[in-house]
Amino acid sequence: MVRKLKYHEQKLLRRLDLVNWEASGGNLAEVRALRRYRLGRREDYVQYKALARSVRDLARRLRDLGPASAAFRARCAAALLEKLHGLGLVGSRRSLAVCERLSAAAFCRRRLPCLLVKLRMAQNLRHAVTFVEQGHVRVGPEVVTDPALLVPRAVEDFITWVDASRLRQKVLDYNQERDDFDLAA
Repeated sequence: MVRKLKYHEQKLLRRLDLVNWEASGGNLAEVRALRRYRLGRREDYVQYKALARSVRDLARRLRDLGPASAAFRARCAAALLEKLHGLGLVGSRRSLAVCERLSAAAFCRRRLPCLLVKLRMAQNLRHAVTFVEQGHVRVGPEVVTDPALLVPRAVEDFITWVDASRLRQKVLDYNQERDDFDLAA
C-alpha cells in the first residue's frame, strides 16, 4: 500500500518518469553542454539546437536544388554564408558544407561570457557569467546584464568594462595605466 503523494511531492515528481527515466530527463550531451558553457536556462540550449537544425536543413535544401536554379542557389548560399559568418557561427564563407556541420555549440561559443574568456577579460566562464550579471561589462555604449547575449563579429571589438567598474580600475592599476583624471572621478 502506497500513500498518496503530497502536493509538493507531486510538484517535484511531475516531470519524472520512473519507468523510462533515461528518456525523460534529457540526454547526457545536453547536460554536458549546459555545464560546459554555463547556460543558466535549458530553454536557451533547446533554442540553439533548433536554430542549428533549421540552418542545416536550409543548407541541405540549397544543396539539393537542381542545375536549373544554379544562379538562385549560388545567390542564396552566398547570403546564408555571409549572414552566418557575420554572426561568427562559421569560420569561412567558401561552401555550404560548413553550414551542414553547424551545431548548437557554435551558438554557445558566441555568447558574451564565452567571448570574455576568449578575450582574456575573465579567467573562466563562471567568473565571466558573474561579471556580466553584476553589470561590469558593456557592449558598445550599452551595459549588458544578460549572459545569453549573442555577440556578432562586428560588435566583438566593442566589448569593454563599464567606466565605473571596480574591475576596470583594478586592471588599469595593474597595468599602471590609470590616469589622474580617473582618480578624481
